[in-house]
Amino acid sequence: MPLVTTGEIVAEAVSARRGCGAFNAIQLEHITAIVEGAALAGAPVIVQLSQNAVRYHGALAPIGGAALAAARAAEARVAVHLDHAESRELVREAVALGFGSVMFDASGLDYADNVRETREVAAFCHDHGVWVEAELGEIGGKDGVHAPGARTDPGEAAEFAAATGIDALAVAVGSSHAMLTRDATLDFDLIARLREQVPVPLVLHGSSGVPDEGLAEAVRAGMTKVNIATQLNKVFTAAAAGDWRAHPEHVDPRKYLGAGRDAVTTEVRRLLQLLVLTDA
Repeated sequence: MPLVTTGEIVAEAVSARRGCGAFNAIQLEHITAIVEGAALAGAPVIVQLSQNAVRYHGALAPIGGAALAAARAAEARVAVHLDHAESRELVREAVALGFGSVMFDASGLDYADNVRETREVAAFCHDHGVWVEAELGEIGGKDGVHAPGARTDPGEAAEFAAATGIDALAVAVGSSHAMLTRDATLDFDLIARLREQVPVPLVLHGSSGVPDEGLAEAVRAGMTKVNIATQLNKVFTAAAAGDWRAHPEHVDPRKYLGAGRDAVTTEVRRLLQLLVLTDA
């Protein structure tokens, strides 16, 4: 199956007025589970590697190369995306490696600096045929930087998208990164206003904290790309730990890591079916 890009998957979802799933991977088991889950769901998928995941591995090339190889060999249509990159150097490395999209996060800067930095990164990426997501408005719970109650202003978001030339925008509408419970309440009226005013597709970060019905309603209100990370880590850890407790003789890590991988495959399939089958 030839590589597709995040831009292609998002554009198809916008046209169909449906959502698309973007799942963060930390290790190879995550990558293969996400790819297999997409094949079982019969849906395209976006595999994301964050700057934190790259830091864990010490470099982008090993885990990034694995993600690209898995995408090329997949039965499903799989895009590979760099998530929450705060470093221009990492963006350039991802582009050189063959990533079709990046999320550049300059949200820690003030508005003018965010615009300038993001515009320059977007111009570089577009010169290389790479799709760009950015962030305006703080998403709660990320390293203590973002306030959980933050909300993106629709007018400012529209101005930011126009000034930077980005292809998609992550917005703050009530979700929060790294939530272990699925009880976040989204502002669906705000999502609808953002969709009306912002000229690029909207991205929901912190989606692991949103219950299924909230995710479906977010898509109906105007969200397109839905990022999920912590929820996969929860099901992976629970399954791997459960296998180890039940079978302490399993010293071969493939036993309990395989159980975690299978659990993630099932959850990715379920979430993709939820997002893709939701008509906006």
